[in-house]
Amino acid sequence: MYKRAGLGLLMLLLVMIQGCGYLIKPRVTNGLLQLEKGSYTLDQTHVAVLFKINHMGLSTFVGRFNKVNASLEFDPDNIAAAKLSAVIDIASIDVNNPDLEQTLMGNNWFAAERYPQAFFTTKSVTVIDDTSALFVGDLTLRGVTAPVELKVKFNGGGSNLLTGYYTLGFSATSQFERSTFAMDYLIPAIGDQVDIEVFAEFQRR
Repeated sequence: MYKRAGLGLLMLLLVMIQGCGYLIKPRVTNGLLQLEKGSYTLDQTHVAVLFKINHMGLSTFVGRFNKVNASLEFDPDNIAAAKLSAVIDIASIDVNNPDLEQTLMGNNWFAAERYPQAFFTTKSVTVIDDTSALFVGDLTLRGVTAPVELKVKFNGGGSNLLTGYYTLGFSATSQFERSTFAMDYLIPAIGDQVDIEVFAEFQRR
């Protein structure tokens, strides 16, 4: 009898725990015009900045940066005035191989001792459709500044009950040639084109 009661209590707890997922899920609104105006900062616990590059014509090499900071000024009534600023710490590079990470921070690649950070700042924003916009800005890498286009998709916004902040879901893609930034070592064995993917959440503070 006690065993059955214990099993019943356990089942009840499991149902309650599963139900919590539905209770805390925010009511997300989609579409640029439905998002809320504000000054946003990056949620450091929900961000990934990936880079991809062709390796020897055989595969795609994938790495990431683990330390990123960014801010976003956003007004749905004036999307063209949106401003995105981001800083990446080069030493936070992560390719799941400590020896290779040290190599990539060397002078042939990122030259991290001399140029410890990369910067991106928007210059203009153009709406693509009801959820996406093209952020054109300057990327500074290895001491070289050049224009880069960032295609941004706003996944939606909603109040996050776990943090107490209104939050924007954000993803972005970009492409550029690393040779533009004085990083031409081993081209073409290692590809010139770099593909960037960003997945992030921004919180209105």
